[in-house]
Amino acid sequence: MHAHDHAQPRHASQRPPVSLVILSILLLAGLGILGRLVVPQVQAQVDPSQETVEARVIEVVEAGLLDQGGVQQPYQKLRLEILTGQRAGRAVTVDYGTQSFGSRVVLYRPDDHVQVMHVARADGDLFLITEPNRWGPLLTLLLIFVVVTLIVSRWKGVRSLLGLGVGLFVITQFILPLILAGYPPMLVSILGAFALLSITQYLIYGWSVKTHAAVLGILISLIITGVLATLFVDATRLSGYGSEEVGFLQVSGVPIDPRGLLLAGILIGALGVLDDVTISQASSVFELSVANPAFGVRELYRRAMNIGQDHIASTVNTLVLAYVGASLPMLLLFAIYPQPFGQIINREFVTEEVVRTLVGSLGLVTAVPITTILAGLLTGRKWTT
Repeated sequence: MHAHDHAQPRHASQRPPVSLVILSILLLAGLGILGRLVVPQVQAQVDPSQETVEARVIEVVEAGLLDQGGVQQPYQKLRLEILTGQRAGRAVTVDYGTQSFGSRVVLYRPDDHVQVMHVARADGDLFLITEPNRWGPLLTLLLIFVVVTLIVSRWKGVRSLLGLGVGLFVITQFILPLILAGYPPMLVSILGAFALLSITQYLIYGWSVKTHAAVLGILISLIITGVLATLFVDATRLSGYGSEEVGFLQVSGVPIDPRGLLLAGILIGALGVLDDVTISQASSVFELSVANPAFGVRELYRRAMNIGQDHIASTVNTLVLAYVGASLPMLLLFAIYPQPFGQIINREFVTEEVVRTLVGSLGLVTAVPITTILAGLLTGRKWTT
């Protein structure tokens, strides 16, 4: 038995050293600076006669129902005070639900805050309510999330929130600017994703052999996912225009490869679960090695894979159901307008989601045995005992 078999205590995940924190900050700063240097000055053309402003509901002047082809459509006539923009301080009367579809759950009361589109026209200003102001509930939800995370996870909760911030920073300050600058979206996403998950893994779980195994597993799994995505996006001849947002990007004049963007989206979509799968498997291996120092790599792999197989089932279900949940309106449309299954599955926007789900799931499934064997080898044990 190796002398360092007992070197992995149950609390192998320790607080990251100051040097690691400093290195992470420097790496993040470098990624952010690189993103700033390469991002092109691209901005979609905006109609100068239009602006979106914030307003407050002073009073509900009138409310009722309109008959729109047999459908009872709620409407309101509202008196608003404009709070921002060129017309700040002005009071206006706006019809809501007469020129667009209103909603029974989005009816307004005095003192509600709303987003209003102001259109300057030769025959007078036009004001249209576009959205309710949702900042209050969103901030409340965010505060509840942070508080519950800190109460339940304590110090690890702090580090997980820092990891979440790191992820958002890398995506917005590195991945998106380089894609906008015309660099290959797949390569940028693999590099950004690896940097993101490496930093967050070490910040959350500390500098340990267990974390090294998880990071190596992440790198190999990202490469496999990228290769599979490239092969099957090409095999299914997806153009990348399955989402209407891509069309908006093309109209805005941004020189983006839509297929590359699809590939990058598949990769980034699997990141959150990939993080969980790799560290869970590495933890399982090292906990088993501490529990029984007689286990060799082969036995550690076999027993950890028994745990991993259960994790695979729940994780794949989570990923698939997340995509299905996001596609419920589309599924309802197919239920209302039935078509042969072959025609439905062959539509690009449906095929895109199928490829996204299956490739992401394959990446996660392969991450389990890869991370398990890497963790087993990094314990320093012999193959068999």
